[in-house]
Amino acid sequence: MADARLDHVGLAVADLAAEASWFCSVFGLVRELAQRVEVLDLSIEMLIHPDYGYRVELLHRPGSAAAADGKPGTPAEAALRHGYRHVAFDVADLDAAYDRAVAMGARPVMAPCPSPEPGVRMAFVADPEGNLVELLHRPG
Repeated sequence: MADARLDHVGLAVADLAAEASWFCSVFGLVRELAQRVEVLDLSIEMLIHPDYGYRVELLHRPGSAAAADGKPGTPAEAALRHGYRHVAFDVADLDAAYDRAVAMGARPVMAPCPSPEPGVRMAFVADPEGNLVELLHRPG
């Protein structure tokens, strides 16, 4: 599958409208489609970046709840749990992106700093529901 490419990441949320608005406002995503899967009582908002084409799929099902172990507060806590624990966005201006995310309601987790990967800078915020979001800048 050498030709496989990432299409989207899915995130189950408590407040579909609020999370969709946040991801659109912070990352410049636009709503691509909204749909219902009636048999599951599931609502879906697919968000897409108009220039880069990646998608974030937000899913909401009434009665859903956070995982029993809760959401990790930091990247170190996330690494103690198996499974997907954050989504990452490569941004042109890390400091501005971090400041914008926080101004739009994100909780600061890790201020912009050098990444363990040489030449890369990174930061972490938690979205309004506590999901970890990594912001990073890869020069060039």
